[in-house]
Amino acid sequence: MRRALAGSIALSLGAGPLGVFLMLRRMSLVGDAMAHAILPGAATAYLLTGLSLGWMTVGGLAAGLAVALLAGAVARTTALEEDASLAAFYLLSLALGVTLVSVRGSSIDLLHVLFGSVLALDDATLLLLAGISSVTVLALAVLFRPLVMESVDPGFLRSVSRMGGPTHLAFLGLVVLNLVAGFHALGTLLAVGIMMLPAIAARFWAKDLTALIGIATGIGIGSSVAGLLLSYHAGLPSGPAIILTAGGAYAASLLFGTERGWLTRLLPRRHLEA
Repeated sequence: MRRALAGSIALSLGAGPLGVFLMLRRMSLVGDAMAHAILPGAATAYLLTGLSLGWMTVGGLAAGLAVALLAGAVARTTALEEDASLAAFYLLSLALGVTLVSVRGSSIDLLHVLFGSVLALDDATLLLLAGISSVTVLALAVLFRPLVMESVDPGFLRSVSRMGGPTHLAFLGLVVLNLVAGFHALGTLLAVGIMMLPAIAARFWAKDLTALIGIATGIGIGSSVAGLLLSYHAGLPSGPAIILTAGGAYAASLLFGTERGWLTRLLPRRHLEA
């Protein structure tokens, strides 16, 4: 339980800010697509080398980046939009990954790949999660200004700087890196949950970007603690319990959030207040 908590907190620290930027850039579903895209690479490494942390990480990163680059190339060279090309590639990746694990592995292997095993984290995996979280925080600190500009007005950033393209690629790389980290703990189907649900819930409590990042990270950490406690006392699987708790935070924010939550919108407002 202590290892699971440490790993979940590390994931929240890195994935929470990325989820906020994905939401602001209207790329929320891109995270889900990329989470599925890493599956064939990780599954291939798993079948060839077993539970090798390094090779599964390399395989997941290679597959995720390949899908992102291929989807972008198709969108730029054909009439297909980027979201449609990404959907096609991620569906093929998911089907290929599940097929590989099903043909060469067992049903237990498939469940481990799809849903993870946060209670089975070892020292090497914890160090990997902590390292990825640290790299993400440092990279976001360096890229913060161009990333904010690229999220709000990419045309303006292109007119005053050449940082638009490199910033976008670096951001996608960080997203893939954190999804690979989440894959080791929560599996490919749930990894994006710790990234997006806290960020979406935070939107009902703040407008300022700094506040959004802080609240999203706090919700992610709180969901990790509450989800693990729920799984321990109720006998539920730990990974899904963490994501369900984050979903509960989203539902509560939707109802009671101070930024246009459903119930707060019914309260009387000051004269001329929007």
